[in-house]
Amino acid sequence: MRNIDILCIGEVLVDFIGHQTGVNINETRDYHRYLGGSPTNVAMNSARLGLKSVLVAAVGNDAFGEYVFKRLAEVGVETKYIRTIEGMPTSVIFVSRTESTPDFIPFRQADYRIVENQINKDVLQETKIFHTTCFALSKDPAQTTILKKAEEARKLGCTLSIDVNYAKKLWESQVAALKVIKAYCKFNPLVKISEDDMLRLFEQELSHQEIFDFFHEEGVETVCLTLGSRGVKLSQKGKEVIQLPAIKVDNVMDATGAGDAFWSGFLFAYIKEKPIGKCLEVALQLAALKLQNVGRLPDNINILSKLL
Repeated sequence: MRNIDILCIGEVLVDFIGHQTGVNINETRDYHRYLGGSPTNVAMNSARLGLKSVLVAAVGNDAFGEYVFKRLAEVGVETKYIRTIEGMPTSVIFVSRTESTPDFIPFRQADYRIVENQINKDVLQETKIFHTTCFALSKDPAQTTILKKAEEARKLGCTLSIDVNYAKKLWESQVAALKVIKAYCKFNPLVKISEDDMLRLFEQELSHQEIFDFFHEEGVETVCLTLGSRGVKLSQKGKEVIQLPAIKVDNVMDATGAGDAFWSGFLFAYIKEKPIGKCLEVALQLAALKLQNVGRLPDNINILSKLL
């Protein structure tokens, strides 16, 4: 029996999301504070869906670090594997508020200082899904730690997962990013990508089939490609591609975290051993719910009742 449903390893950030809608960061006057970071969002969403959720991350020994622990505790995320670092501030990120992929400026200090002794073998043996992101893999020591622990997790029978949320400004080079992404793909993770991610990563438009083929050739069986307002496509190696439309949202409040909400829903249904089509349906429902709220999923909504 594995008692940890999902172990998320990677960036925990304090997001400052613009209050003005549809303007660039250089034109944004006011920002509101939220807890962010893609693995953090997935960990929090998962906990609120009733899963046993663990976050492995790093924060500074400061007021923002205290805020991180407080918010995570409120929703029931296990925090004892989060490292607190003296003399190193908690990472913050400024994000534009938009209906599409937001622009951002990161100020990274503590988030990538994740080290191997934060995760032991016993924890991995208890884990069902080991999840990370391209953001988390962009800098050492987190990069080395995550790749090593991912390999260990795979050998211990975990299912791996990654959000390939590539952003050029976070990486030394595109070549370095591709090398690390390919290394992680060797462990056959569940892959979540978006069209925007792929355009940034390959610096050219690829057909959806070319995107699927790239990941399948690197050892990935299941690839989920999100298409924004056009929905999602999923490719399982050797099977017919599944395509579902997005759920129509009349008033999009904020797209930040919509991809994380989508993937939280997908992994939730996957852990519950639902058919892959149902996993996508749940994912789309959670993404639609997020688009209607700024910053994160609302506290006052019974998420489970919305999905079942």
